[in-house]
Amino acid sequence: MRSLRLGGVFALFFALVLAVVPLPNGIAPFRPSWVGVALLYWTLVAPESYGLLTAFLCGLALDTLTGALLGQHALALVLIVYLAQRFYLQLRAFPASQLAATIAVLLGLYEFVLFWIDGVAGRSVPAVMRLWPIVSGTVLWFLVWSVFEGGRRDAPERL
Repeated sequence: MRSLRLGGVFALFFALVLAVVPLPNGIAPFRPSWVGVALLYWTLVAPESYGLLTAFLCGLALDTLTGALLGQHALALVLIVYLAQRFYLQLRAFPASQLAATIAVLLGLYEFVLFWIDGVAGRSVPAVMRLWPIVSGTVLWFLVWSVFEGGRRDAPERL
């Protein structure tokens, strides 16, 4: 259990770093929501260790690092983590394809909250900057889930 907590902390720190790494203009619209993907993964793997407080703190850190309105990412991350925790048992029973579709919806909700707050604040962001992170984040999440959960499920068979 302790290794899960340490691995999650490292993964969230790495996701925060990846969220602020500068990218070329041609690739920047395809940047996945690293922190959102990491939080959703760890919420589904270890819901007792990673929850709303973790999402709020990561959101505040992301707001500070990216220069966004303070609380913007925090609100969006708390919302999607709450939904993932609320429907944790149902989500864990889904096959990987349905789970990836659900993650796409959650990441879409995350981007919608960011879009809404930007609209209220009078900041315009091109639509492509909101669409591609959903697609790339879902693909990234599916790859991470397949690699790590495939190894965890095969472990008892190897013993």
